[in-house]
Amino acid sequence: MTEAEPDGWPGVVHREGRTLTHVSSMPDSKSKGPAAKSKDSVFHNPAMAGSRTRSVLLMTHVIESGMLGDSEIRALDGLSASGLRARRWLNELPPDCSSRLIATVGDMDQKALDWAMKTEADFPSINGELNSLLGDLRASVISQGWHWVDIDPFGSPVPFLDTAIQSLARRGVLEVSATDTAALTGSSKNPLMRRYGARVRLDKLKHDSGLRVLMATVARAAARHDRSIIPLLAIWDSHHLRVSVRVLRLMEGANNLESSLGWRVYNPTKEEVEASTNSGLLTKDSGTDLPIRCFLPLSHPVAREDKRVSGPMWIGPMGDKDVMASMTVGRSLELCGAIYSENDPVNWSQKNVELENRKVARAVRNIAEEAEAIEATHLVPVDELSSWLERGGPPSPARMAELLKKEGYASSVSHYAEPAFRSEAPWSEIVRVFDEISTTDI
Repeated sequence: MTEAEPDGWPGVVHREGRTLTHVSSMPDSKSKGPAAKSKDSVFHNPAMAGSRTRSVLLMTHVIESGMLGDSEIRALDGLSASGLRARRWLNELPPDCSSRLIATVGDMDQKALDWAMKTEADFPSINGELNSLLGDLRASVISQGWHWVDIDPFGSPVPFLDTAIQSLARRGVLEVSATDTAALTGSSKNPLMRRYGARVRLDKLKHDSGLRVLMATVARAAARHDRSIIPLLAIWDSHHLRVSVRVLRLMEGANNLESSLGWRVYNPTKEEVEASTNSGLLTKDSGTDLPIRCFLPLSHPVAREDKRVSGPMWIGPMGDKDVMASMTVGRSLELCGAIYSENDPVNWSQKNVELENRKVARAVRNIAEEAEAIEATHLVPVDELSSWLERGGPPSPARMAELLKKEGYASSVSHYAEPAFRSEAPWSEIVRVFDEISTTDI
């Protein structure tokens, strides 16, 4: 570790989750987007705190489930800035996991790496090891085989995907953030087509469509290098979209990529609904009501000028049931929750600790509950449902999920930022339950 104090040191001592860190200035707790990046300071984005919390829980589950084997684990926080994500891995993973971890912070800015390593010297992790890697991630990532690579850039992650995937060991995990949400959600159509080769309809599911386009982009990059992906988690949070996947050296999975890609169609015709049902993408339904949307396989012909169509995108499940089920509020507080101390270096009161722990809990809200329905066909924003049916008001997502589950259909409230639920129920059942709730509430 570097012994010299980097420029601007020591800044301000801050805590995120259970980890103490030095930041150039006190983060704005009300910030909901990327913090300003100054050439005179080391970048720290408080809006990514929830992402870092979920990363700790995801890594814990992956290690404990044996996905990465039973030896040491080399993890790279590839665009690390202050290095807080890697240090939270070391500080907040259970000891039997963190003791196997060799974490590396990577950045093009030597000052950022100095800051991260000096912070680690001041607040050393009990287990594991922290190293630094200077250079452009597109080249430096190839320096060794990694079990875990995190990519969290300003803007699009596309330039970093190929070398990151090539750098992964036979079994690895790739986490990818994208802050070019205007492109991925269809607001900026030209950048969306240039970077991702796709289009997205601007509607209530534009962020889910953006996540699916991003997932498809990662899957195609993996296939270029004879690898396949298994989605673990996909989240829209504030200003960014993020997908986490297992990457496996399986030629068969790479060859079958097209079966996981397709189109999302708004206001589908009867023929399109039949094609979706026949492809196994929509639950068979004896009713006559047509759903708000359906998926179609990539082989299905679509008109380029049809504004109802989004894609190409990932049309398979966007998460792993076991991974998501592990992300409970209790587990998040157990691993990442701040602990009150009278000799606290940050001088936090009990109230400060409680506020931080609310943020930690909020980062995983509804994810565990959503696990059982993550493979379901329908993701339905409730205010759109009432508008589509042209009757009643928006129902409670929890109530819709509860009644559909009573009928035997996997259903849950969604983590999606729009109030929404997931369900495998036929569309006619969703309409029936909606009408039942509307009648009861009169």
